Amino acid sequence: MGMRALLGLLLAACLTLAAGPARAHPHVWITATSELLYAPDGSITGVRHAWTFDDMFSAYAVQGLEAKTKGAFTREELTPLAQTNVESLKEYAYFTFARADGKKERFQEPVDYFLDYKDTVLTLHFTLPLKTPVKPKQLVLEVFDRSFFIDFQMAKDNPVKLVGAPAGCQMKLERPNDGTASAQKLNEQTFLNGENSNFGMMFANKITVDCP
Repeated sequence: MGMRALLGLLLAACLTLAAGPARAHPHVWITATSELLYAPDGSITGVRHAWTFDDMFSAYAVQGLEAKTKGAFTREELTPLAQTNVESLKEYAYFTFARADGKKERFQEPVDYFLDYKDTVLTLHFTLPLKTPVKPKQLVLEVFDRSFFIDFQMAKDNPVKLVGAPAGCQMKLERPNDGTASAQKLNEQTFLNGENSNFGMMFANKITVDCP
């Protein structure tokens, strides 16, 4: 199976399904860490993500991939899959939304992206540069899938780092409550009414950085 066909099955098909009615529970689970990157002048230049996919998705994604060592994939062997991953994420704005002092900021296409495979799971690493570096009093960064097809959970240990941030910047992370249970309680009619387009916002991971 070609890489594009594989990814078509993985993300595109998955996310198309997610748009259907009553799909109010995740099918892919991601454990995430994020680093906010700062320039020497104190402006934020971008965000670096590491997203570890669940076992099932990882097993499916590497099916049919050639590896010199059975069951072990090198970064080089995963390069085409990494490329198709980031290309397909563009349509979903990389599930990453930023506001600087309340103003929506946009990202450029990812750089420095690669996949690694360890302990039977895939981790996608990529950096999203801001189109324009910003130096806000408050930055809010949210990571979530609007359709809640993908469940993003920030890692338990060191979920967010500020890299090169000015002294005095304070960061807080608001994790969603375990949304899966409450998602399943909502009745199907809610979704048929078309109110689910931003359903995933209820389960957003919200990073707020306040700088002096």
